[in-house]
Amino acid sequence: MKRKILRVMVEVIAVALALAIFGIPLSYVVTNAGKTSVEAAQMSIAPAAETRYIKNFSEVLATSNHMLLRAFLNSTIITVVSIAMLIGVSSMAGFVMERRKSRAISWINFLVLAGLMIPPAVVPTIWVLKSIGLYKTMLGLELIEAALAFPFSVLLYRGYLGAIPRELDEASFIDGCSGLDLFVKVIFPLMKPVSATIAIITSISVFNDFVNPLYFLPGAKNVTVQLTLYNYISQYLNKWNLLFADILLISIPPLIFFIVFNKKIVSGMVAGAVKS
Repeated sequence: MKRKILRVMVEVIAVALALAIFGIPLSYVVTNAGKTSVEAAQMSIAPAAETRYIKNFSEVLATSNHMLLRAFLNSTIITVVSIAMLIGVSSMAGFVMERRKSRAISWINFLVLAGLMIPPAVVPTIWVLKSIGLYKTMLGLELIEAALAFPFSVLLYRGYLGAIPRELDEASFIDGCSGLDLFVKVIFPLMKPVSATIAIITSISVFNDFVNPLYFLPGAKNVTVQLTLYNYISQYLNKWNLLFADILLISIPPLIFFIVFNKKIVSGMVAGAVKS
């Protein structure tokens, strides 16, 4: 009985801490998004004297010739293309690294692990992108986003593939499948849980990315949702109410996406962990 009471107390404390850590900043943003510029500049969590969410949201959407709408389109395209390239390349790499055992594969595995530990270098990456003509292009940023998530994705695929018996490969070859047919028609459909997990987690990360678009995709035409925050911050004037309104608007799609697919994330991660 005492253990049960203690467990309930610990759970209540944990929930209260989680609500305090995540709920207070969220309520702060929501409250200030509906204030006037003067009220928001006070940086208070107190409610506004008169809420003006619709007016603030309308002003944010109309800023810089509807830049936010263009940013939503750019971020969506970058996210979708990056995830498609990431899943296609990392799933094939994970399959090859799991099925083949050689010294070359050991070195490749080492390089993949190094990709998790070594931070990316901005200046050399810009130099490479300029050399191949992909600097300030959406394709260049999409390749970078896919490359940054590649090591983690390969490890997830390898862990999941470890539980798929090799006898399935042998039976497919006996039936006349080539290596590509084996992967596309047999192996890849079995990896849907991991693919869904990678797609959901990485898409939220890419959509909310601030640093990489800032360095590798500068320019007003190439703006992404996170870079629209610069519209309300300057050396002489800060429009805090519009800044918070912008933050609230660009946070809604990833939040809804995460809530809807939360179960798929958990099931995919658990499946990979159990089967590895």
